[in-house]
Amino acid sequence: MSVSVLSKTRARPWPLATAAAVCLLSFAAFWVAQRLAHVNMLDVMVYRAEGETVRAGGDLYAMRATSANLGMTYPPFAALLFVPLTLVGVPLMRTLTTAGNLLLVVALVQLSLQLVRPSLSRTDLWRTTLWVAAVVVWCEPVWTTLRYGQINLLIAVAVLWDLTRREGSRWAGLGIGLATAVKLTPGLFVVLLLAAGLLLWRRDRGMNQWLRTALTATGVFLGTTLAVAVALPADSKRFWTETLFETGRVGFAEETANQSIRGVLARLMHTDDPGMWWAVTAAVLGGAAMILAVRAAVRGDKAVAVVVCAFTALMISPISWSHHWVWCVPLLILLADRATRVWPVTGAVALAFASFALWWVPHDPGRPELDQNAGQMLLSAIYPLTATALLVGYALTLRASDRGEGRQAVAKE
Repeated sequence: MSVSVLSKTRARPWPLATAAAVCLLSFAAFWVAQRLAHVNMLDVMVYRAEGETVRAGGDLYAMRATSANLGMTYPPFAALLFVPLTLVGVPLMRTLTTAGNLLLVVALVQLSLQLVRPSLSRTDLWRTTLWVAAVVVWCEPVWTTLRYGQINLLIAVAVLWDLTRREGSRWAGLGIGLATAVKLTPGLFVVLLLAAGLLLWRRDRGMNQWLRTALTATGVFLGTTLAVAVALPADSKRFWTETLFETGRVGFAEETANQSIRGVLARLMHTDDPGMWWAVTAAVLGGAAMILAVRAAVRGDKAVAVVVCAFTALMISPISWSHHWVWCVPLLILLADRATRVWPVTGAVALAFASFALWWVPHDPGRPELDQNAGQMLLSAIYPLTATALLVGYALTLRASDRGEGRQAVAKE
């Protein structure tokens, strides 16, 4: 992806029909490639089993599905959303899931563009969306999301839908609230919204969009969770008192697919439980990153605030599978728009997410990740290392900018 994709002054004015044709061709090739790769869509089969368990009145957290013997790890509200998957046959379900996720790729790109460049005209927005979608569908997080039939794209779209609403929208917060009720990690956006909203309220002495969205999201999450507790009391009690704290239920921390800080430390320390080292590292790095996110929000740089918050959530979560990193799409769009003087940075980040490098290391049920060498550790930590480098670079840029402003202020005095 080049900077020219987003620049109206440099972009070649390809007709909208051409962009649509290229996008459709890319998606068709992607569909064929996934079929040739014999993708199993394992996770959507688990979702279907969860929906069937709800319909049968069974125990959601005792359920096991597929040959991998996978259990439910989400809050019980998610299982209610998966009930429609049981109303069609498995082949049709897989086809609809793939088609739906491809449409969500387009939605994610368009919302990301609206976040980064809200001034784009409708025609330019659609043209750029289709060109970018044709490319980013091939990056590893998106490929793996469709391979497993995951819901990561839906979660990201729900969050970005909220954060690109017009000022004063009553609906902003609905998406984040529902996303958090399905999968808890989007709750970090509520922290961002609340912190930025309170600081702006203190400065301006008035209600603002950040605070309003935070309150709406919190209300939607609590209301949804309480409603599900009434509908599924036993499952709700078990999740919120037991399952929530069983991090090992999701998978082994050291798996190369786990692109969180905990996964990096587990491989580095050759253990499946890095213990307090992970808690301390996550707290320090997460706290510093959220300070950057809140500062960007208060300054009015919503795009940076949102992307930093998203990557913070991915890094501090106990398990962040590689397909959770679909947030690389708004990141790449942001970099392409902002990093005009350091385009190699955008290229390097794009390569990190398109290279599938984390899968170049040994990985199988024998748990070879516990015995990785230094080179393998670097490859299997490619996403957290990329995110950390970008956060450090952004912090240094802010520091240099603050020093420059300080010098200018002194000179004026």
